[in-house]
Amino acid sequence: MKLVRYGKPGAEKPGLLDAEGKVRDLSAVVPDIAGEVLGRESLKRLRSLDPASLPLAPTGERFGACVGRVGNFIAVGLNYADHAAESGMAVPPEPVLFNKAPSCVVGPDDTILIPRGSEKTDWEVELAIVIGERASYVSEAEALDYVAGYCICNDISERAYQIERSGQWMKGKGCPTFGPIGPWLVTTDEVDTADLSMKLSVNGETVQDGSTATMVYKVPFLVHYISQFMILEPGDVITTGTPPGVGMGMKPPRYLKAGDRMEVTIAGLGLQRQTVAQG
Repeated sequence: MKLVRYGKPGAEKPGLLDAEGKVRDLSAVVPDIAGEVLGRESLKRLRSLDPASLPLAPTGERFGACVGRVGNFIAVGLNYADHAAESGMAVPPEPVLFNKAPSCVVGPDDTILIPRGSEKTDWEVELAIVIGERASYVSEAEALDYVAGYCICNDISERAYQIERSGQWMKGKGCPTFGPIGPWLVTTDEVDTADLSMKLSVNGETVQDGSTATMVYKVPFLVHYISQFMILEPGDVITTGTPPGVGMGMKPPRYLKAGDRMEVTIAGLGLQRQTVAQG
């Protein structure tokens, strides 16, 4: 099942994609794709619906972030062996965790804003986990029971803020528009995360072409691990790291500038298209 949120920013409506890729309106069934709607029983009820019985959404509507009211937006650093190598850093003995500000969440095709004074705004295609059930101290074996589904995240990053300003990664990770997620939330029954193709292009040039197969800490372990340190709530998002090809790793480094266009895709999870502008 592919769930979406569509409409103007701040006024998105819940929907699902039917077999023909058309958006069906869920407004009469659930208030939003958020919170308890992401739980097991709720998703089971949504799966039981006949999409043809639901009204079609208007064509051409904007896709919003595929999850509403994100609480915790947690990111995992250096979680791909080949990306750690291009960054000149060792794979950490335990996952590196940091926060992205929930206020940075935007739709998959919304404009990306370069922060004022930034000269090192970068891209990162990532697989994101969406939590569906309250999770605390869960085992690795049962971790996927707490996951509603997956989506694409472009983990936009300002490298000078992240690396050069006293060691707090979150400084370069939570600027406005730095968290586009979507277009779809794809439920776990439709996705095997073992080897998903991941690509990102800038101005038509493919710069990232990797796979979740090189992820060091896999999805079940990450949910288990993070739940040892905090309570994960329905609608929380965990973005799980990026394969090689980021601008910081190029020789010489290359960063985003106003007018650049990105396309971001993960197999089975859809496509994001973003234009960059000066904030």
